[in-house]
Amino acid sequence: MTHENQPIPSAPIIEAVVDIDCDLPPSLNLHALRAPSEEAFQDRYPKFRQQVIQEHVILQPGDSPPEVSVCQRDGALQFVSEDEKQLIQFRPNGFSFNRLAPYRSLDDYLPEIEAGWEVFLRLAKPVLVRKIGIRMINRIDLPLAGGNVDFGRFLMVPPRMPDTGAPLSFLGFLDQQLVMDPETGNRANIIRTTELPQGDKLPLILDLDVFVPCETDPGDWPPIRGRLDSLRSLKNRIFRNSITPECLNLFSQQA
Repeated sequence: MTHENQPIPSAPIIEAVVDIDCDLPPSLNLHALRAPSEEAFQDRYPKFRQQVIQEHVILQPGDSPPEVSVCQRDGALQFVSEDEKQLIQFRPNGFSFNRLAPYRSLDDYLPEIEAGWEVFLRLAKPVLVRKIGIRMINRIDLPLAGGNVDFGRFLMVPPRMPDTGAPLSFLGFLDQQLVMDPETGNRANIIRTTELPQGDKLPLILDLDVFVPCETDPGDWPPIRGRLDSLRSLKNRIFRNSITPECLNLFSQQA
């Protein structure tokens, strides 16, 4: 394990997602996979949920009253752990693994991801992997002093308010960047925002969505695993270079 992939004690991750988007057989009936999937996952994911997708179409020909039609179709099949902290999804366009806090390290979940993918591969028979992604949503509670926070203490590139000649009160911010690593083709959607203050803390959300378009054989796991390792490395480098050592100490020294 490289230094950049060393797990951080008490990491502030509130949700982790691994997505593998694929081309699926046109004749696939996702709902028909429920029974064999539940049987395959019954020991580790005993709970089941079904997403439903509704599409509303409004037509108004000429001066006639508008006509509303509703189309409903099956969405993701969700297989959920007993404590509801972990789930596997079979989606109309692929496979997902979700983990809620507490989160340890991707190394702890990769065997489970591979096992879930093997079930998806056997039952859904994906034709081609089109995109692989990792998303980590971090929530960092920044200390408030007099209702304010000095972002320069915690963020390497802090938000700054414009100088208008009159004092402005900070209420919140939203920052988004889409970047690419030219060497690997890996891309990252980086979102930083704040939630409403909670007592003497200001929750900062650092949402890192790293992904790569590809054309990969679904039955060949090592290249998929290699892509995940590469994406993980980029995600970790972005995270560690987005926050200051003082910010890291806010959660890394917690029990």
